Amino acid sequence: MKKNKISKNWVNKQRRDIYVRQSKVDGYRARSAYKLIEIDEKFKIFKGGLSVIDIGAAPGSWSQYAFKVAKSGKLISIDLKKMEPIGNSVQIQGDFTDEKIQEEIKKNINGKVDVVMSDMAVDTTGIKNIDSIQTGELCKEAMIFAKDLMRENGYFISKIFMGGTFNEIVAEGKNYFKEVKVFKPKSSRKDSKESFIICRKVR
Repeated sequence: MKKNKISKNWVNKQRRDIYVRQSKVDGYRARSAYKLIEIDEKFKIFKGGLSVIDIGAAPGSWSQYAFKVAKSGKLISIDLKKMEPIGNSVQIQGDFTDEKIQEEIKKNINGKVDVVMSDMAVDTTGIKNIDSIQTGELCKEAMIFAKDLMRENGYFISKIFMGGTFNEIVAEGKNYFKEVKVFKPKSSRKDSKESFIICRKVR
């Protein structure tokens, strides 16, 4: 009975959620598109001709936005799950933390990239500090991978949870990048601990 109640609450929450409704109108696969749109409005990241790597991309709403805005550039989307194609983007299915997958990503890049973005998170356990630490590890792994592939002026964007490793990740970001900001979009659910770290200018 309890499970039904929870799923009913979730359905009602989704119905009331303006971003869920808006994503259907705008043709995005998930409400998370609006988080990236807000990040872009604030930091002015995306423009035509950019090359973009999207880690943890499924179901693809961040890739959809990047493809729409960075028209003539290159887009590589990576996820454990298979994704519906987006234009002529390169799609790689597999575990980003696997070295073989990272090598495959590198093979698809000519030169350096402009944006590496990650909306990766672990399947949540409900224990906030553990979730924060595990998602933090994914963020760090993506950051270390990104810094060697990015143009000097490029951007790294990643989900980050407030909690145990937050300060450590921000400090690590400052080791690799000259500019590090943390931003919580309005479209992030109020009860969510997520924010996004936006890093620019590789050291």
